[in-house]
Amino acid sequence: MIALLVIAILVLLIVVHELGHFIAAKVSKVRVEEFGVGYPPRAFTFGKIGDTEYTLNWIPFGGFVRLFGDEGEGQHGRGALVDSSRWKQAIILAAGVAMNALSAWVLFTVAFHAGVPQPVASAEGLQSVRLMIADIVPGSPADVSGLKPGDRITDISDQYGVSVKELTPGAIAKYVSARGGRPLSITYTHGGKTGKTTVIPANAVIPNAAGRAGLGVALVLVANKSEPWGQAMRDAFLQTIRGFKTVAVDLSALFRSATHGAPNLAGVVGPIGIVGYVGDAAQNGIGSVLALAALISINLALINLIPIPALDGGRLVILAIEAVRRKDAPRLVLKLLNALGLAFIIFLMITVTYNDIAHLLA
Repeated sequence: MIALLVIAILVLLIVVHELGHFIAAKVSKVRVEEFGVGYPPRAFTFGKIGDTEYTLNWIPFGGFVRLFGDEGEGQHGRGALVDSSRWKQAIILAAGVAMNALSAWVLFTVAFHAGVPQPVASAEGLQSVRLMIADIVPGSPADVSGLKPGDRITDISDQYGVSVKELTPGAIAKYVSARGGRPLSITYTHGGKTGKTTVIPANAVIPNAAGRAGLGVALVLVANKSEPWGQAMRDAFLQTIRGFKTVAVDLSALFRSATHGAPNLAGVVGPIGIVGYVGDAAQNGIGSVLALAALISINLALINLIPIPALDGGRLVILAIEAVRRKDAPRLVLKLLNALGLAFIIFLMITVTYNDIAHLLA
């Protein structure tokens, strides 16, 4: 079910991206020959409206828009993309990215209204409050035990079977400080799976409290809080901006490492890796799934802006060069650049998928 949900999210976001190209092309009077959901071979045709066929295709991993007179097709005449002004071509290319940005804002808005996990001061008057690990001190007893940020603590007990009475940060701090040097059994969940580990509290773990025993974890109470539509829209707008900044910084760091000959792909995931993230998000409700989908939409937007031939960013760079030279690029050169860009994208997808599988088997 999680795998099907991931496929649905990716298809939706890619189709939304293509819908941006579609709308911009229609407004610019460029002929759209086909709007397809999925990739060929074709399964069947929904119908034809005007010059545009609407189709469903057998490979269910996205969608596409086929424009008359697209780059390298050699088609000319009324409604041809290549015969349109370069500013119209640029708008059509950039419209896909704009739609992904808009969809991220919409998804964040619905997510915040549905309710996403947020830190709360107390569990009073709230439902589904969880005690989560927010951070772990490196080298601390908790770190050595295998606990990780994002784990949900469900029980802590000592060797006599005495459990903590309240699952709150304050109650656990008192419980642990009174049992320094004694093994504690901690039950936790992560990604829908329950685990148990043994931790021995030690002194000098908590900063500015060297004489008090601790585990080395920062705990926080989390609950799904729903926001009114107005507030959700405002917070979603700010979250979308923050998301673009974060992803842009991460992509910049990846490219910097690549230029030094050692690209760090540890944090890059493909469709297989996304399954795990969606599975974790699903444990926290539909709001978390929608928020993750919004982040994926932001990633798609910025990745498409990368100046690689075959991506929107690469084609925008070529348009800019043509505008400066006031001369169209040779068709053979465009085909060669697109082929190289496509080969690079395929290589990158194979590499990312290999990393996903390696993480699963680790």
